[in-house]
Amino acid sequence: MKVLLVNGGPHKNGATDCALRAVSEALADEGVESEIFWLGNEPVAACIGCYACKKTGKCFKDDVVNKVAARLDEFDGFVFGSPVHYAATSGALSSFMDRLFMSAGEKMYMKPAAAVVSCRRGGASAAFDEINKYFTISSMPVVSSQYWNQIHGSNAQEAMQDLEGIQTMKTLGKNMAFLLKCIEAGKASGISLPEREPLVRTNFIR
Repeated sequence: MKVLLVNGGPHKNGATDCALRAVSEALADEGVESEIFWLGNEPVAACIGCYACKKTGKCFKDDVVNKVAARLDEFDGFVFGSPVHYAATSGALSSFMDRLFMSAGEKMYMKPAAAVVSCRRGGASAAFDEINKYFTISSMPVVSSQYWNQIHGSNAQEAMQDLEGIQTMKTLGKNMAFLLKCIEAGKASGISLPEREPLVRTNFIR
């Protein structure tokens, strides 16, 4: 079992990375492998709704999105982390997730996922809610913790002092590991994933 943790912050070793590392350490304690992937500081283009990916299987703009999409089958669970910018996720992570879920969302079907946010003071719950919506529209089990998955601090050093935040991340890692093991045990006993029905779309305006 392996979990991909995506750091959508502009600082590779900032507060968001601190939170993700706490999750990663807890996963390791439970025997689950993980990888932290930093999006970097290169601009991530927004989805333009061209639907080219539905024809070719990948986004027409060949950047970090396609790089991660090509590896999705390697992972059994996902954690997406972001700093809070104006009570929302970072622009980089938002654009990344828009295009990743549009072009390769089916590869994450029924794989557990969690959101992690870091902030200096406020706006965490709004950004947390924003990320979770990607999972709940994609049939992905949402992994919870003992509190909303947020950590406070302007940098990694301050974030380490948020003991409740660190504990929340460690609990998240343990809960993720538990759910992954339950899914694995279910598959081993012959329980298959839910059968997907053909998608029905109803427009409000006709």
